[in-house]
Amino acid sequence: MSKENRAEAIASMQQYFERNLPEPIGELPAGLLLDFFLTEVGPLLYNQGVRDAATRMTQRIEDLEGELNEDAFTYWVKQKSKRR
Repeated sequence: MSKENRAEAIASMQQYFERNLPEPIGELPAGLLLDFFLTEVGPLLYNQGVRDAATRMTQRIEDLEGELNEDAFTYWVKQKSKRR
């Protein structure tokens, strides 16, 4: 995670605490909480993203013939359309 993204995530967490919980959270505790969630829950989200990407790629590969198929013997058909 870039420094900018980390700072933005911490600021967002602080804002969430201010608006939704009785006590605000400081920058250091928010950073520690972020580290905890990234370590504890991050792999679940990453793995789900990998599974989603694999599913999408499998779907695309299964339809590869449909996606990339080129019809054969179209020379004369193309020639007729060029002459018109």
